[in-house]
Amino acid sequence: MSALSIAYAALFYVATTIFVVGLTLKIRSYARTPAPLKIPTTPAPTTTSGVALRLTREVVFFESLFKASKWTWLFGWLFHAALLLVLLRHVRYFQQPVWDVIAFVQPFGMYAGFAMVAGLAGLWARRFLVDRVRYISTPSDHLHLALLIAIGLSGLGMRFVSHTDIVAVKAFMLGLMRLDIQPLPGDPLLLLHLALVALLMIVFPISKLLHAPGLFFSPTRNQADTPREGRHLAAWASALERKP
Repeated sequence: MSALSIAYAALFYVATTIFVVGLTLKIRSYARTPAPLKIPTTPAPTTTSGVALRLTREVVFFESLFKASKWTWLFGWLFHAALLLVLLRHVRYFQQPVWDVIAFVQPFGMYAGFAMVAGLAGLWARRFLVDRVRYISTPSDHLHLALLIAIGLSGLGMRFVSHTDIVAVKAFMLGLMRLDIQPLPGDPLLLLHLALVALLMIVFPISKLLHAPGLFFSPTRNQADTPREGRHLAAWASALERKP
């Protein structure tokens, strides 16, 4: 087995561990953070089913972003929708045999890469062209967008410019899942793409990209508007009230 294959296998084992452990700890922290106030953004639903419907609209349609900025919504929704298709397309590298739904997505996911990069480019341009957004943008915001664009461009490059042995790549990925390391092609563009993906997995738990799971723990979105129907108490406040 080549040193290159072993090195990339080790890189992905480390990146996956950091990603899973880091994400789990962050979600645990979100879940345990008290919400002492009733602060749903109005107009807000008054029932649990209404809250679920509101969260669904946020996740699928980016409802609040659409109301705030149409251009930001357009680029943001385009990026996330295309990213979903791209991720579904990549599931085939971890399956044998490939599910029918994943096979069906393949042609759509292939061209969704262009939409993903276009959406990211629009979001990045916004950070330069809109004064108030440029003012609050930090170096990490630009680096995250640059990393995502680099991943998208390197992936498109392998598909349309410099092809790689995708059969060997799939064997390598399946081998990682089975703890049986297989040879990895040494194509520079492939190695760059995989290294960037591993880097994204490593920084994800400590980055602003955590807005993905964080949305579900936002009290402005996950609370029902029932301040008159019942007194809202955080878990820690309830515990204090029970003490003699």
